[in-house]
Amino acid sequence: MKAYRMTIAGLTRDLPLCPLNEHLQIGAFVIFGDPELTTAAATALLKLAPDYDYLISAEAKGIPLVHEMARLAGNQKYFLARKAPKLYMTGVLEVTVHSITTAREQKLYLDTADAALMKGKRILIVDDVISTGESLRAVEELVREAGGEICGRMAILAEGDATERKDLIYLEKLPLFDQEGNPL
Repeated sequence: MKAYRMTIAGLTRDLPLCPLNEHLQIGAFVIFGDPELTTAAATALLKLAPDYDYLISAEAKGIPLVHEMARLAGNQKYFLARKAPKLYMTGVLEVTVHSITTAREQKLYLDTADAALMKGKRILIVDDVISTGESLRAVEELVREAGGEICGRMAILAEGDATERKDLIYLEKLPLFDQEGNPL
């Protein structure tokens, strides 16, 4: 399997190339199981972060990042937009999302108890990779429904059109690749 070597937060990693369709491949960036990279990226992002009251990320790949950022910032509370409602939730806000890395439509859910804490607060949205921005849009919608004020959007990597966004803070650009594995 071909891979793309890149440096992220001072660490070098090889990202396996995965076909998205017959013409396009993406570099698979997964921080699960890589605490060194998670901590380095969280530290680098916190240095760039605007003032905020709470962090939020979408389940699941953003969980290690948002957890580490909250831990490094003094063990702050953070929120998750979940892929399914849980029995312990007091109620839910719900939005639909179409992610580039997921084959089917998904929904994201926010606990209404968490939403109550967000109301009138500065919310910083964080994720591992932002590409089409669909997951980000869904989380933004949940934050707005909760009455939170989006104070920033951050990711470890920006891919494709996301690299052109002026409202996104990220550490590195992740290129898209042609069917031969050449960066576009």
